[in-house]
Amino acid sequence: MRTLNGLHALVTGGGSGIGAAIARALDGAGAKVSIAGRHKARLDEVASGMKRGAVVLADITRSGDCESMVRLAREAHGPIDILVANAGVAESASFPRIDRGHWQRMVEVNLTGTFLTAQAALPDLIREGAKESPRRMVFVASTAALKGYSYVAAYCAAKHGVLGLARALAAEFATTGMTVNAVCPGFTDTPLLDASVATITAKTKRSADDARGQLADDLRLGGRYGLARRELVEEPQVHRADRRGRGRTGERRLDGDERPVDDAGVEQAGDEAVQFGPGVK
Repeated sequence: MRTLNGLHALVTGGGSGIGAAIARALDGAGAKVSIAGRHKARLDEVASGMKRGAVVLADITRSGDCESMVRLAREAHGPIDILVANAGVAESASFPRIDRGHWQRMVEVNLTGTFLTAQAALPDLIREGAKESPRRMVFVASTAALKGYSYVAAYCAAKHGVLGLARALAAEFATTGMTVNAVCPGFTDTPLLDASVATITAKTKRSADDARGQLADDLRLGGRYGLARRELVEEPQVHRADRRGRGRTGERRLDGDERPVDDAGVEQAGDEAVQFGPGVK
């Protein structure tokens, strides 16, 4: 396990699923971790198993909450060195049935929330000394940021926006010492996936196993294989955060398979090799 001793990581959506797994991995690597979200009981449960975990309640769709989140995290563990903007939500509906409320929820949480989180944490991440110490901004996007899926048009649009934001910030801050990357998991075995499965079974009367099979088939249509375990998403976050990730900024893809990434930051196999943006060594 790589070491992040002395560094402070803020993880949004840290109370369950991928966010909780990332928070635990960063804690295991020696980081001081602040986990943020809306559900205190879930956050407390995750933090109770960490060596140096702090809980911050926040709704990332509110700019005031994001500013308070960063302030409270800083009070707990000092300035932020690593930001993992993970909080997100997914809802499904056929395109004709997507109303304005559905659209707004997907955009506000997945895209606007990521924007507000990044903007609030930015002063810490580009503070003096950033070039001497790892400063990392990581967005947890989705394969829905790279391709389209049926019945989740609003979610796909929002996640494409997250990837665009990551690319823009990677270019804008390429000379500051802070790297910006997006990790794009496929369908991952988390409570969010459970909710998607429940929606499919309710609307189609298919079994939960059939619904999971359908989601796995969606990945295969893109040349990917099966549902990812949340543990597969932990290591890229730690890799992004440690000192060896210094020159890599732009984008990273991770799906249900475990494809290796070469030293240039390009996947060695798959239908869509993705290369990092400005700052590649």
